[in-house]
Amino acid sequence: MLFLFIFAFVGVSDGYNLLLFFPIPGKSHSILAEAYVRHLTDAGHNVTYITPLPIKNPPPLLRQIDVSLNTDLLPGSIFDVQKFMSKELDLQETQLLFPIMQELMRATLQSDQMQKFMHDPKEQYDAVIVEWLFTELGAGLSSVFNCPLIWSTSTEPHSDILSLIDEPLNIAYTVYIWGREYSLDLYSRLQHLWTIIKIKYYQWKGHDIDNEIFVNSYKSAVQSRGLKLPSYEEVKYNASLMLGNSHISCGDAHRLPQAYKAIGGYHIKDNIDPLPHDLQKVMDESQEGVIYFSLGTMLKSSRMPNETRNKIIEFFGTLKQTVIWKYEKPIANSPRNIHFIQWAPQPSILAHPNTILFMTHGGILSLFETLKFGVPLIGFPMFGDQFSNINRAVKKGFGKRFILGQEPLEKLFKTVLDMIEDSKYRERAKEFSLIFHDRPVSPGAELVHWVEHVVRTRGAPLLRSPALMVPWYQKCYLDLIYVILVLILIIAYVIRKVCTKLFTKKSMLKNKTE
Repeated sequence: MLFLFIFAFVGVSDGYNLLLFFPIPGKSHSILAEAYVRHLTDAGHNVTYITPLPIKNPPPLLRQIDVSLNTDLLPGSIFDVQKFMSKELDLQETQLLFPIMQELMRATLQSDQMQKFMHDPKEQYDAVIVEWLFTELGAGLSSVFNCPLIWSTSTEPHSDILSLIDEPLNIAYTVYIWGREYSLDLYSRLQHLWTIIKIKYYQWKGHDIDNEIFVNSYKSAVQSRGLKLPSYEEVKYNASLMLGNSHISCGDAHRLPQAYKAIGGYHIKDNIDPLPHDLQKVMDESQEGVIYFSLGTMLKSSRMPNETRNKIIEFFGTLKQTVIWKYEKPIANSPRNIHFIQWAPQPSILAHPNTILFMTHGGILSLFETLKFGVPLIGFPMFGDQFSNINRAVKKGFGKRFILGQEPLEKLFKTVLDMIEDSKYRERAKEFSLIFHDRPVSPGAELVHWVEHVVRTRGAPLLRSPALMVPWYQKCYLDLIYVILVLILIIAYVIRKVCTKLFTKKSMLKNKTE
């Protein structure tokens, strides 16, 4: 008995104290955060999780800090299907999100819960993992607890995040992450360049506000620990590592720094939960196959215009296949082959062998799930990285794109029939599913390894890119160009002086001889 007690104590004491800061009140963001919790607590680490969406029935090694008071600061009406379909709202204009994220971070960090937490001298951590979403203000937690910073990103790598640990991507051959089109022709590259110029402008414009939020949020807590708060610029570029929810199976072959580690698909459980009994029966009996339709966790199918919804239902009713549609309200008098469900266990549905097509909004989590199980898709992108996610699926051959509200529904119906009847889409999905699975270790194991590596190596300094230490003018060789120009001018001046003297001397000699 004593031996078991000692063994249990040693096992617990080996665990690190890790802080997770995922303040975005969105279900998809909490899914990613909860996967961190699952992998790190399963590895024996003590996790403190700052979240607006606390986990029900948390594991023993988890402590949660509820910041759900910030939920009202991310207006739910902003994610309205009707507004996206009518183009009344366009979230591809990223500058709309900057003030929202500033206010959300201000309210979260300066809340009573967070200030009490940061001022508590008993709170000590080996590393802090901070979610990035159009703001670096969460980085200050590493200064409060004097520990390494690890960035977590939810999308394919792009310039905004990579510039925090190395250099931005070259826009001459890189499609911007929130671009609508997957093209590198002259016009598209001009659009990408203009988008980045606008982003840089709004980041510069909001810098003073960010700095004020940073100082007011952290200075007192840092000083209470006998430390000095570094500058905001210093802190946000001081990360040890970046863990990115990306993978080559659904991404591009970007040039990536050593401090970026791709762990795409880490949110998917190794052992998929069983389907509810009634849904299992429906899918087992669907010999012609199952089409699964979902617009994700933030978009509601019930906000579709009635005319659009009714036409889609009418079309689905003509199919031999079973349709499972994640829909928030019951639908009366629908065709027998359509099953509306308010909550959908998506990975479990996609894992069923009878699932032949996934109709999705194109969120990155859904893309990884469709790749894990090798199911082709039709994407309805509406905002954010959904366009680039679906565009890459189209390019790789396992997906098709349709813009709801902007294209005739007849085109959608033809696309559905084409993807059901043509096996090439399923074959391509299986090919890229193989690539998704073909890794030395699982993404969850890699996540745990790199977090532990940062702690073991006291911040993983060897992974730090030298690009962060070099000023922009040296990267462009402007200092060398300046030196060369000065040398050329000096040489030209000396030659001119010598030539002038020689000419003057020659003229004097000529005058004397005359």
